[in-house]
Amino acid sequence: MSFNHFDSQGQAIMVDVSAKEPTLRRAVATATIRMSPDTLTAILEGRTAKGDVLGVARIAGITAVKNTPDLIPLSHPLAIHAVSVDFKPDQNKGEIVVQCSVTAFERTGVEMEAMVGTSIAALTVYDMCKGSEKGISISDIALLYKEGGKSGTYKREEQS
Repeated sequence: MSFNHFDSQGQAIMVDVSAKEPTLRRAVATATIRMSPDTLTAILEGRTAKGDVLGVARIAGITAVKNTPDLIPLSHPLAIHAVSVDFKPDQNKGEIVVQCSVTAFERTGVEMEAMVGTSIAALTVYDMCKGSEKGISISDIALLYKEGGKSGTYKREEQS
């Protein structure tokens, strides 16, 4: 079975996955948000002007996962079964690592959902803190892990 996002005339199409058997799909994506240690401390102590930054970013990430087909052309609407958005702050480095995990029993993978959830959670942190620090950066958005489907399991190797 060949999957292609273009028909015989070169027009964009949504791939037909109806013949595929549903399997348990899981994906984990990450992003890194860098900021000053003072901004990170304010976030962790709940002293930012806009309130609970990580709580709002978590909800934004979960909402983004559920809305991925509205954001990424040609992606399939999926019945998402579980989403988690976690934050690992490192005050010494002035960074937060965002990690989004998505699970579904579907015909196609959830990699894009995990990456969109991670990205939107990180962007929400920026949005809520930009008034006090414009130099916040978001980088290293990457798929860490995926399982399920014909292609099996993928685990990202550590980057040096």
